[in-house]
Amino acid sequence: MTTAASFETLPGLELPPGRWHGPIWLSDQPLTEPGRFRDCIGAFERTGLWPVLVPHDERFAANGEDWVDDRGRLAPATHRIDAVDVAETLSRWWDPFCCAAGTGCLRPFGAEFPGLARKSQLRVDPYAEAGNTGSILARRGTYRLGLVAVERPADVPAALGWTGMIKSTDQVAAVSAVLRSWEDRFGATLIVLGFDELELSVAAPPRLQSRAVVVAAEHRAFSVRSFSGQPGNLREYAAGLVHRRHWRFSWD
Repeated sequence: MTTAASFETLPGLELPPGRWHGPIWLSDQPLTEPGRFRDCIGAFERTGLWPVLVPHDERFAANGEDWVDDRGRLAPATHRIDAVDVAETLSRWWDPFCCAAGTGCLRPFGAEFPGLARKSQLRVDPYAEAGNTGSILARRGTYRLGLVAVERPADVPAALGWTGMIKSTDQVAAVSAVLRSWEDRFGATLIVLGFDELELSVAAPPRLQSRAVVVAAEHRAFSVRSFSGQPGNLREYAAGLVHRRHWRFSWD
């Protein structure tokens, strides 16, 4: 694993000034050269450091600059990811009582979680897609560059003991387990880590409405708060997932 002492001398990587905050390295200032995000992804297999874009959020400062340390937060939980049953977890998180009236917002499903969607056929390199999508986002917004030592992108929340989803669950290992499953089935790769939000680049999104509606059910189970107050039902939400290469979740 790359250490703080060896990090600044990583060959082939030109990085902005930054420092370690517990298990994450963060640039001191917003990223001004979006191509550096893509470069870090290209070097991941060599460095073992996965890059994430960290959006500006005043709540980071309010909770201390070392916002992923152990002061009142979850401990790193990477070692627990393998033990998580993703289908059982999403079924447990499926909440049929969040609809304003009855289960109409869950249509075409009901009170029971419908299970996991089948794996999509991967036609695009997930890391290349993540590099392109992340670079586009970095040009449009204000992000610091973060680097985390992990074996795969999905493990970042668990490795940090991230608490962005704490309003819904304290099971950060389960969050990473779901992300692993989406990596494997859809080439969905973590690119943005906010205070209480995640964004993924998706290399193999569903191409049919019938597949997308099952994916939509997984999304709702994963982050019910993302759906709170939204009109329509899962069938309507699923229409926006067909061929969509960018997923966003929030627990605010």
